[in-house]
Amino acid sequence: MVIADILKNKLASINGQDYGAYQSLLGEYDFSHFKLIIQQIPKDPYAPPHTGVYRIQVRRDDKRIINFSINSKIQKISISDFLARIFFKFSQNISGEIRGTGFSGIITINQPGQAILERNSVIITDDVIEVRCFLGLPANGRIIVSEIAEQMLLSELPEIVEHSLFEAHINQKDLTKHIETTEDAEYLRSKLDTLGLTAFIANDASLPRKSGTSDKPLLIQNKSLSIKTTNNPEQKVVPFISPNSLIKEINLPHAGLIKGMGIPKGVTLITGGGYHGKSTLLNALEVGIYNHIPGDGREQCVSNKQTAKVRAYSGRSVTKTDISGFIRNLPFKKDTTSFSTENASGSTSQAANIIEAMEAGAEVLLMDEDTCATNFMIRDSKMQQLVNKEDEPITTFIDRVKQLYIEHKISTVLVLGGVGDYFDVSDQVIQMKNYTPSDVTSNAQQIAADFPAKREIEDETNPISIRARIPIDKSVSPLNKHGKFSVYAKEIHRLNFGDYAIDLIDLEQLIELSQTKALGYAMVHAKKYMDGKKTLREITERVIQDINDNGMDIISDRISGHFAMFRSLELAFTLNRLRSFNVSQKDINT
Repeated sequence: MVIADILKNKLASINGQDYGAYQSLLGEYDFSHFKLIIQQIPKDPYAPPHTGVYRIQVRRDDKRIINFSINSKIQKISISDFLARIFFKFSQNISGEIRGTGFSGIITINQPGQAILERNSVIITDDVIEVRCFLGLPANGRIIVSEIAEQMLLSELPEIVEHSLFEAHINQKDLTKHIETTEDAEYLRSKLDTLGLTAFIANDASLPRKSGTSDKPLLIQNKSLSIKTTNNPEQKVVPFISPNSLIKEINLPHAGLIKGMGIPKGVTLITGGGYHGKSTLLNALEVGIYNHIPGDGREQCVSNKQTAKVRAYSGRSVTKTDISGFIRNLPFKKDTTSFSTENASGSTSQAANIIEAMEAGAEVLLMDEDTCATNFMIRDSKMQQLVNKEDEPITTFIDRVKQLYIEHKISTVLVLGGVGDYFDVSDQVIQMKNYTPSDVTSNAQQIAADFPAKREIEDETNPISIRARIPIDKSVSPLNKHGKFSVYAKEIHRLNFGDYAIDLIDLEQLIELSQTKALGYAMVHAKKYMDGKKTLREITERVIQDINDNGMDIISDRISGHFAMFRSLELAFTLNRLRSFNVSQKDINT
């Protein structure tokens, strides 16, 4: 009996029954050009897509299937990412509408964003390509509607597979462009250190985004125009052009010689008037840790992989963190070498965020005055005269930023439009005007010389130390109060883990929900290394190594298609925000 007849008979037998009868479809089905493995079917039509596991496998030696060679891991990631996007596109075109209750009628895959990430929605081995998708088997209420299910399984799904995996339907030039764009960005990022840079922004890059909630570019590509027009006639997107003094030339493997602005190591101040592009530039640096798809506008905008965006975030918990380099001599002699709180203030949260980033291995810090605590960033001369230093426990960042680079080789890029005292501690100053950068370092240094700061440098002999912390495994439990495994995420910046909802709103470099989902399972995986000896950094780097060696499936005991890659930094930051998290402390030399 052919597959079509088998599925038709099964569906006909359960038509009109309770939704749970769909479980009879579990199993493997060999179509003429692919295998469908129905591994897990939700027991409710309202169940979210990640609760279903539907695997499509095609053999790579099938002459109909797209043919490619893989010579590196980055090529495999790029090809998988490309195929995931094609599958998502045709799923939307062919079966993108709800037809019934809940998610009925939907065929989809975990939606990729603007970044090219390692995901487990498309897995490529030597023998097969496996796509992990979701089918919303249709129902009216909880009553099975077999007619639509038959259309989905026997007509729509084969058509989607054909259009997304058959060589005849795939534009090879687009795939090649996708791979080359990824390889060029990786190569460019790999050259930053030897060039003495923290980041590089290519000339003609388009940095503005559609909106604060969209990462898509705010432009209509028109190479004949020096200013690119957007859908809003009142808005213009100015192509990025580096000032001559900061231009770097790099010869990429595929794009050839490119020019752009190199941001040197050290302390960089990005200044300028409001709405002139300061935060837009900083945002490009935040996501420069990722490779971007062709047409994004930031394909050749890269940052040091260990770049961390830091901000203040009142209310977060802090666990035994040494913030004494910034805050000490608190009232009632509260210890800040092992500082804990359930409700951090703006200044203490920012101090903790910096120390935690250093502990996790950050090499570059990004800050925007809009999200920083003012009393952490500076104490001006008038306030110094009014409040004596012995009555002020905070040593402000302006008195520590150079020390971070000199002692720890940690660079800082700071967006600041209202405090000129930072001219005194900046190695380079970039002014944004109409979204165009200018190197105003000499001007800023002259102003600093002509108008010496009246404020005094405070606490300059106090070191910024890092005490490595050793996680306690019992403090990281994925079980809820009923003793059941409970790890899930429905939004990028909120992770439900056991009895706790972890607030990740200040982790601005998380860009996809699939990363947050993966982080939850990575926390569980990390427990195997919490032996009372390994530091937090050692543990998080072990988890990343496991993923690099075995793929993303290693962090879960069941197959899914809803994980995307993150950094060890994000894993450490997420553990730090779990309110039950506990550690022991030890001194290390850094």
